[in-house]
Amino acid sequence: MKINTAEFVISNSDVSKCPLERIPEYAFIGRSNVGKSSLINMLTNHKNLAKTSGKPGKTQLINHFKINSNWFLVDLPGYGYARVSKKTKAIFQQFITDYFEKREQLVCAFVLIDVRLEAQKIDLEFINYLGEIEVPFCIIFTKSDKISKGKIEQNVAAYRKALLANNWEEMPQYFVTSSLDAVGRESVLEYIDAVNEEIFKNNDSFI
Repeated sequence: MKINTAEFVISNSDVSKCPLERIPEYAFIGRSNVGKSSLINMLTNHKNLAKTSGKPGKTQLINHFKINSNWFLVDLPGYGYARVSKKTKAIFQQFITDYFEKREQLVCAFVLIDVRLEAQKIDLEFINYLGEIEVPFCIIFTKSDKISKGKIEQNVAAYRKALLANNWEEMPQYFVTSSLDAVGRESVLEYIDAVNEEIFKNNDSFI
């Protein structure tokens, strides 16, 4: 997929105020400071589409970006903020759960995980939450340029083992990425393109 246009549309914390257009949405979410904004900028080839910050918890709203005029990339707040008020430190903020449970246009969520770390409880909890509410999702492992290939394989295997031990039949679809050198960019965009093609081919089922 070639991204020709990427434009910011709206930010809000109310699912009912999200865009009304019946086009596919792909939501990106992960722990704070997982490299989500950098990944979004890398995927869209726009340096400042999503605001990056060294301070965890920078994104605190549902942000919609229209890509190629026919699908939305949705930038969601991180779960488990490191430096915000206790009021907002709940693992799953209410408007995030509202989004995942009520947003009909959502066709896939991408759960971002820092591949440098061993399997984190909070990531596994969120993955299990998506499984429970039956939201289709993929895993995107970020920051692959920071560690060796062997360590990447080891940490991915740890997630596979943890999920299989928690009654998952198989490891969900996953991608290994690096925002620094665009590793994984084509794979993620090709996946989105394939899903979109299927949706548009069976347009009535989506609308």
